Amino acid sequence: MQRAFLDPGEAMEVPPARDIVPQIQILLAVFRKRKLPVVFTEFTYSENLPLLVGLLHPEHRRAAAGAPRGFGMPSSSCLVGEANVHVVPGLAPQPDELVIAKRYYDGFNGTPLDHALRARGVTHLVLTGTMTDICVLATAAGGMNREYRMTVVEDATATLWPEIQRATLDIIGRAYARVHTTKQVAEEIERW
Repeated sequence: MQRAFLDPGEAMEVPPARDIVPQIQILLAVFRKRKLPVVFTEFTYSENLPLLVGLLHPEHRRAAAGAPRGFGMPSSSCLVGEANVHVVPGLAPQPDELVIAKRYYDGFNGTPLDHALRARGVTHLVLTGTMTDICVLATAAGGMNREYRMTVVEDATATLWPEIQRATLDIIGRAYARVHTTKQVAEEIERW
């Protein structure tokens, strides 16, 4: 839920992601009220670490001053040091919440996320965010492969096209995680 994906006019803008902010706010409130761990991941690209993702998606490369920006062009999207790397203000992490910088779509790959969760005794994860078909799917698979019980929140995830959202949630539900609504997850946690 980084600004690079939610702010209007960004090269990698996902307009439907703005619609899920209220559902994520509901879940954040439930988790915070119950003092359950909340973790944010931020996809970041660094010119000092030129990984394949920067070749596949030139939007992550630095835009020259005054140059046009947009999909398929260098646009400084999710580039280390840019303001668009951070989570939108309406979902901002609290000071005691973990923020994991990631270089790949899977929040576990090459990050301390697994160790941080295990140190906190976490065995179940609830995933929200954008892009369902890329980062959410990769992280759901990564978590399941590490023996976490995964739940993906269908109305608190978004991608560019409704048919891709439906297909991805079907894949996730058949192979990697439970797929529930915000209401179902909130009610389940409130019963604990």
